[in-house]
Amino acid sequence: MFTNILIYFVVIPLVMLGLLALCRNIRQIRAVAVVGSLALIGLSVYVLLEYLGIRAAGNEDPMLFVDSWTWFAPLNIHLAVGVDGISIAMLLLSSIIVFAGSFASWTIAQPKEFFLWLILLSTGVFGFFISIDMFTMFMFYEVALIPMYLLIGVWGSGNKNYSAMKLTLMLMGGSAFLMLGLIGIYYHSAPEGAPLTWNLLEIVDNAAIPHGWQSFLFPMTFVGFGVLGAMFPFHTWSPDGHASAPTAVSMLHAGVLMKLGGYGCFRVAIYTMPQAAHELSWIFLILTGISVVYGAFCACVKTDLKYINAYSSVSHCGLVLFAILMLNETAMTGAIMQMLSHGLMTALFFALIGMIYGRTHTREITQMGGMMQILPYLSVCYVIAGMASLGLPGLSGFVAEMTIFVGSFKAGMADYLAGDGSLRLVFTIIACCSIVITAVYILRVVGKLLFGPVYDDHHRSLTDATWWERLSTATLIVCVAAIGCFPNFFNNLINFTFRPAIFSVLGIN
Repeated sequence: MFTNILIYFVVIPLVMLGLLALCRNIRQIRAVAVVGSLALIGLSVYVLLEYLGIRAAGNEDPMLFVDSWTWFAPLNIHLAVGVDGISIAMLLLSSIIVFAGSFASWTIAQPKEFFLWLILLSTGVFGFFISIDMFTMFMFYEVALIPMYLLIGVWGSGNKNYSAMKLTLMLMGGSAFLMLGLIGIYYHSAPEGAPLTWNLLEIVDNAAIPHGWQSFLFPMTFVGFGVLGAMFPFHTWSPDGHASAPTAVSMLHAGVLMKLGGYGCFRVAIYTMPQAAHELSWIFLILTGISVVYGAFCACVKTDLKYINAYSSVSHCGLVLFAILMLNETAMTGAIMQMLSHGLMTALFFALIGMIYGRTHTREITQMGGMMQILPYLSVCYVIAGMASLGLPGLSGFVAEMTIFVGSFKAGMADYLAGDGSLRLVFTIIACCSIVITAVYILRVVGKLLFGPVYDDHHRSLTDATWWERLSTATLIVCVAAIGCFPNFFNNLINFTFRPAIFSVLGIN
């Protein structure tokens, strides 16, 4: 019997894999997927409540529920687990999207094989977020990437083989940079004569990575994770992968998998190498600033719904990395809230696009119109997702983006007034312009797709959302509204992490 509750985030998906292998009909497969995803949500909520109780009691340890089991003693590799407020937020996000994705895939072909690979991907995601041993984290990272090839190559659409291969090769290339960076951190993780370690908490406590090595290893690690976060110019796999992926895979991929990039940049690159983060952040600030604006402009000129949302994801995920690189509490808090907000609303977008495509058999906005008359429920949900994306107050996008821009302006003005240049201030202004561009492509799609005359008379016979589609979309909408209406709860959850741990390491205010 496992004594640490966090291990069950890996055990439950593994049990689901075993049960799926034994299933003999579609009803059993659906039951395993739904019950297992509900168990993961329940576990996430339980860990959240326990975490808040421990913090309220005055515990300010960097990580809670910490435990470790030796895996390979010669290299000091451990199955080491622990969580803070950011980890728990990511676990909640992941479990909600797995639940919604299960209903979005209710009628998928070859359901047994599909859910086996989807749950294996989920196993890697959950394992990544609970790991504090870099080797174990990297292992789960790879477990999360490998199923993507088959999920897109077998169940995808369009030019799926090209998209699956491009995605796999580019992410594996990023993994190569990441692996070299992690090995470098390991070999400089402790003072001379002390045992080397993969444990992130021990590495931070040792503060042993020489300044010169930090300057070399930080770019490798940041780029390795940044590829998964769709950082310019390594973003090109993302639009093609999203366009060809089945609905639930797009939901999990954009909603959760891309967040591994931002989480890894923060947890590994910045956390373990703060000096290099301060000195080299300007390089990646330029690249992420380009991502924010470039992704938004590309979304404006696309006519395929999935490509529009994919390029929108490039822009929003670029904003996450952009905010992390500001290295102040406000902007970094906004980055984590943006990860939550974007994860939920982009999963909602891809779910709705899949549902609309399943009825109209097209994703081209030029071949659709008047959907509000025909599919009122799905259309209203699409409007809500669009309003969240462009930052309507009361929804998650507004809270996240405003927090990011306030923190970024604070950092930029501090640099300007101190005579350290105006790079951060200039790129903050440029990033703010993405709000206007986002409004352009969101309102363009909503106007073209939902309103006006019905484009095709055959569309008049389409039926609106089924009960499982309504449950999937309603779950995500409630969560998007919860972040927008109760931001203080999520802000306090995240700040429990920053104040006792991160800023004592970075030495910033």
